[in-house]
Amino acid sequence: MKRTLIVLFILMANICFAKLWMPSVLSDNMVLQQKTDVTIWGWTTASDETITVTGSWNNTPIEVKARQGKWSLKLATPEAGGPYTVTVAGHEKIVINNVLIGEVWLGSGQSNMQWSPNAGLENADEEIENAKYPNIRFFHVDRHVSSHPQDDTPGSWVECSPETMQHFSSVAYFFGRKLHQDLKLPVGLIHSSWGGTPVEVWVKEELIHEDEALKEAAKKVKPTPWWPNEPGLAYNAMIHPLINFAIAGCIWYQGESNRANPFSYYKSFPLLITSWREDWKKELPFYFVQIAPYKYDPKNSWDAAVVRDAQLQTMLEVPNTGMAVTNDIGNLENIHPINKQDVGLRLALWALAKTYGKSDLQYSGPIYKSMEVKKRKVILNFDHAKAGLMSKGKELTEFYVAGDDKKFYPAKAKITGSTVVVSASEVKEPVAVRFAFSNTALPNLFNKEGLPASAFRTDDWALETN
Repeated sequence: MKRTLIVLFILMANICFAKLWMPSVLSDNMVLQQKTDVTIWGWTTASDETITVTGSWNNTPIEVKARQGKWSLKLATPEAGGPYTVTVAGHEKIVINNVLIGEVWLGSGQSNMQWSPNAGLENADEEIENAKYPNIRFFHVDRHVSSHPQDDTPGSWVECSPETMQHFSSVAYFFGRKLHQDLKLPVGLIHSSWGGTPVEVWVKEELIHEDEALKEAAKKVKPTPWWPNEPGLAYNAMIHPLINFAIAGCIWYQGESNRANPFSYYKSFPLLITSWREDWKKELPFYFVQIAPYKYDPKNSWDAAVVRDAQLQTMLEVPNTGMAVTNDIGNLENIHPINKQDVGLRLALWALAKTYGKSDLQYSGPIYKSMEVKKRKVILNFDHAKAGLMSKGKELTEFYVAGDDKKFYPAKAKITGSTVVVSASEVKEPVAVRFAFSNTALPNLFNKEGLPASAFRTDDWALETN
């Protein structure tokens, strides 16, 4: 009898203290990616129990048996809509309320992605007051690090309101608002960024360390007390916990901190994109911002220009990527330009055109395509200039021409339809052209749709940065 009572006590204790739980990203107010098989996952202290998950959009229960306390299953989602509930039942029941089905995007990077309206934004009071979009939802990942990949991260979903928007990423908000307005469906935005961070901290440590060149380049990033600098530390804590959550794509604004090792960015940035795609098991659309002009020290350095060039080459070489150019909306005196509206809009144009198939809009500024030398002049051809080119100002600026001696001279530049013709009196036989290839260049070449041309160089000559 005594033994029976002890057994019953133990069984009752196990029941009382048993727990069923899920990661924070699966919670009230969340947005699930539409028309796909989303993963619903979690843990249980009842190590081998059966878990049942039901979405109220079809009330079809899906079952899975937990293994060693872990469970995971796929739940088919309908077209955009809601609100719905998701019910998870085992030895206890969890109901996730106010769930929308729509398009989910992840925004990451460093401070210009992190920057919120209350930190500095053009027309901030008006934008905050008007941020009343209950069908846009925010999930903010707190800044923290880990030396090992984590399964969960602190955070919660909230509806977009003046109170929540002012603390969220401005760039992500304006990107999401444009999608919401044009697509007329719910949008979920996950924000996971950290000011000052180099790209390496967002990449798995082993991927950096197994490449000797990237390993050595990572050592050039100096440690600070305000943000991590070692490979993988932000990825482990702020990205890995999200990789089971279905998303439509990523937006990215980062690069300023990689001026310390700009040449490695040609390899490290594409590596981040391809490794994240491997994590999500999907060729995610990846749209990013080319860093803006700024008076970095030393004044004669090209390090930021090299980062911009690496970003351009990434767009040209890595499939399903796009780049928003910001050389017309930067601020040489402020590394955090307050015009975040146009940044978010330009990222959204890429998504609307390339991810959502909108064919009635121009989504990119002019991108250098090819050059042709005719006597002492160079004719430059561009993609995304079908309707023609224009300058904002009397004369085009920031073009430079060089001959075999590799000395660049300021060039006269003239628009002819969708081409630019450049020449310099000092260069009799031109072989190379550079455009806006400096840290502080503020060029004025645009296509007819008003989007700025990316900086570029036609040469592959060795560069030196201070």
